[in-house]
Amino acid sequence: MPLEERVLSFVQEHRLTPNYKTVLVAVSGGQDSVCLLYVLNNLKTTLGISLHVAHLDHQLRGKESTGDARYVAGLAKRFGIPATIEKRDVMQYQKENGVSLEEAAREVRYNFLAEVADKIGADRVVTGHTLNDNAETILLHLIRGSGTRGLRGLQPSTKWQTATRKLMVVRPLLEIRREETAAYCASHQLKPRLDATNLSLEPLRNRVRLQLLPLLKSYNPQVVESLLRTAHIAGEDIAFLEKEASHLYQKVARKNGDTIVLEKAALLKLSPGMQRHLLRLAIEKLAGNLKDIEARHIEELIQALNKPSGKKISLPYGLVFIIDYDRYLLCRDNSNLSPFPKLDREYPVKITGKTVVPGWRIQATVIKKNESTLNDDQFKGYFDYDLVGKKLTLRSRKRGDRFQPLGMKEMKKIGQFMIDARIPHDWRASIPIICNEDKVLWVVGYRIDERVKVTENTKKILRLKLEQV
Repeated sequence: MPLEERVLSFVQEHRLTPNYKTVLVAVSGGQDSVCLLYVLNNLKTTLGISLHVAHLDHQLRGKESTGDARYVAGLAKRFGIPATIEKRDVMQYQKENGVSLEEAAREVRYNFLAEVADKIGADRVVTGHTLNDNAETILLHLIRGSGTRGLRGLQPSTKWQTATRKLMVVRPLLEIRREETAAYCASHQLKPRLDATNLSLEPLRNRVRLQLLPLLKSYNPQVVESLLRTAHIAGEDIAFLEKEASHLYQKVARKNGDTIVLEKAALLKLSPGMQRHLLRLAIEKLAGNLKDIEARHIEELIQALNKPSGKKISLPYGLVFIIDYDRYLLCRDNSNLSPFPKLDREYPVKITGKTVVPGWRIQATVIKKNESTLNDDQFKGYFDYDLVGKKLTLRSRKRGDRFQPLGMKEMKKIGQFMIDARIPHDWRASIPIICNEDKVLWVVGYRIDERVKVTENTKKILRLKLEQV
């Protein structure tokens, strides 16, 4: 089947281009993108689309980069296709963001494409990735340890998360070999640009292309086909697992503000394979994509699932995975997990009346015993007025704090009490403590001290009520 017919069949099979829409075509000037532009220009009426060319000068190759831009502009003019051609300082972006030059070029390029797509009202960008690119990508994923998902290689369409939006990237040439795009350009008298950096052995992808693949072909002449067959099988397996993971996710996870909470008991019952998919899904829902999430990150989480409460694992995108007593927490800023405002110092509390401190309002009332209606409101505390003393303060816990929890006969360190009460590690420093001159009276929200409780001999009751402000 002729190349154009194969591309048309692939596009229609995977529904890569919607009718009556403008499609942004990324054209570097090399043989693959030039072939892509020519093919789409011939198919645009059949597909019911209009085209817009985008080209970015990365300013990395001096006069050659300028020549590429002129070439693409001339090509677009020849076909009567509108074009946006700009230049960006990739080297400066690399310095500012601390990434590799290859990664910087990719991020700058896709940010540019997203901006152009917004400007022209396109919802997707078409790129010239070929079958050879796919085989190289699979090998790169194997080398980097990307896990089973990496075996899928490039997909016909992918959502790419830029700094400002998600961009749909589609690849109509994914079943076309690089040799075929070269032959197509030659047969149509197209003279694509040659990027000399593609011959450099410095980028890993080039070493895979120029050294590793030829070596593997000496062992198996059909190694590219073997890689793609593996990718196809892995893709089908992963699609099934992802579907199952989506069903299970509703039972295992829930979103609480900017935090995803995973139920520990439910997750630990699942197989490691399903755990991996659920963890990836949780990260993707919070971060928006999985671009920088590697297999090693997921494996680190898997190995930590049975670790003690309080362990934290840092992930890309500023995410933190926290082991709690009966759950796992995935969040951007674990300081937001505590429901209690932080207390930066010790504050005096009025024995009667209202006290307002940063984050809290405290209402102190003295009532007669027969007026008392003790209840289980965790932010109300009832004390024997004659035993609490004349000076009360509100603060956070201090090292060495001890009290006698209600119902117990022995003293206990507050730190140990919090562990036994299964108070999440990241809450403990924010939990308010009510004290008098010499002892802790109340770990607010949890337990008062046995020594100041209301008894048969109590004459007057001090009621303290705390509210967050």
